[in-house]
Amino acid sequence: MLQNTGKLAGCTLFITGASRGIGKAIALKAAKDGANIVIAAKTAEPHPKLPGTIYTTANEVEAAGGKALPCIVDVRDEKQISDAVEKAVKTFGGIDILVNNASAISLTNTTDSTMKKVDLMMGINTRGTYLTSKLCIPYLKKSKFAHILNLSPPLNLNPVWFKDHCAYTMAKYGMSMCVLGMAEEFKGEIAVNALWPKTVIHTAATDMLGGSGMQAQCRTTDIMADAAYSILTKPKDFTGNFLIDEELLKQEGIKDLEVYAVSPGHPLLPDFFLDESPDVATSKFGEHASAKPRSKVGETFKTIQRLITEDTVKSTQGVYQFVISGAEEGKWFMDLKNEKGKIGEGEPAIKADVVMSMDSEDFVKIFTGKMKPTMAFMSGKLKIKGDMGLAADLESEIDGGIFLVWLF
Repeated sequence: MLQNTGKLAGCTLFITGASRGIGKAIALKAAKDGANIVIAAKTAEPHPKLPGTIYTTANEVEAAGGKALPCIVDVRDEKQISDAVEKAVKTFGGIDILVNNASAISLTNTTDSTMKKVDLMMGINTRGTYLTSKLCIPYLKKSKFAHILNLSPPLNLNPVWFKDHCAYTMAKYGMSMCVLGMAEEFKGEIAVNALWPKTVIHTAATDMLGGSGMQAQCRTTDIMADAAYSILTKPKDFTGNFLIDEELLKQEGIKDLEVYAVSPGHPLLPDFFLDESPDVATSKFGEHASAKPRSKVGETFKTIQRLITEDTVKSTQGVYQFVISGAEEGKWFMDLKNEKGKIGEGEPAIKADVVMSMDSEDFVKIFTGKMKPTMAFMSGKLKIKGDMGLAADLESEIDGGIFLVWLF
């Protein structure tokens, strides 16, 4: 992990959404240097499903060696932000660093997105970032450190990142566009950068979105905290960058990234907005993955049936429903719970534990190795509902001459 250098000692960081998750991890990392942390977040009372409040985080910041100022802030509320900024300046004498971490997410398509959700994401992600930056900039200009760091992705106009959650993408890209514009506007005065994770980071939010079964394919918040620390300790002329945590830490000389894994050695789930690298895998069917798939849906399921053993059924204990659309539309099931296991068309005799939906062409590509399941899921081509833990079992239990690596 990246070691603290003490460079942030005495610096004042204004961090939105710092009561939990990545924002809290960045706060604690800076606190180890002896920094002042303004914890600007909404949670003042314990949430029934989400851990942490501004006050519990303040206690942890103090215990780590920093000074804390908890402030109740909804970044959609201009007065709350303004009051927190004034209180920070009065308490610590100024603001040196702003971390725009607060964010809202709803992975719904256009017709399923209520305007309440759209307004929430636009209000917190784009408008909240712009407004908080606007109110902090007069004080940042007076600082010799002067950094704004937005937790937002590189601007990638590949339509795949828009088609299934257009509103969320627009809201996150709004944060990134703030980086693009403000880095140029305040060049020489304030460093403005963006940071985004290469892989999904395990937080309470990811548990709510993907279930606890998703945790094993995530990294901890420490990797983002270390990457943020690397950025915030650089001079003001380091600006206008869209940085990826893993790539940045490799440049810093960090070779062992397994220390950041929730489950070391387990495959990791790539995050949104990052296109898959062009390296080509080799299919276990014995053909190159770039070749035309040699199996159709029915043939593929027949192959899987031959690979199922009694041990597979005993260790998996799950029933899977496949909803196939496109050229070979239909339903298939895989019963890995009863007797010797069974695959067939239609619906299983008992309710499926996991439902997987995808186009027939994508199904074949996934099972022949031409398309990575993680990319298929993150781009919306593969949808999974139900028990995420059992979805994970499919990866470890199916073995033999077929390319089968599922998401969870």
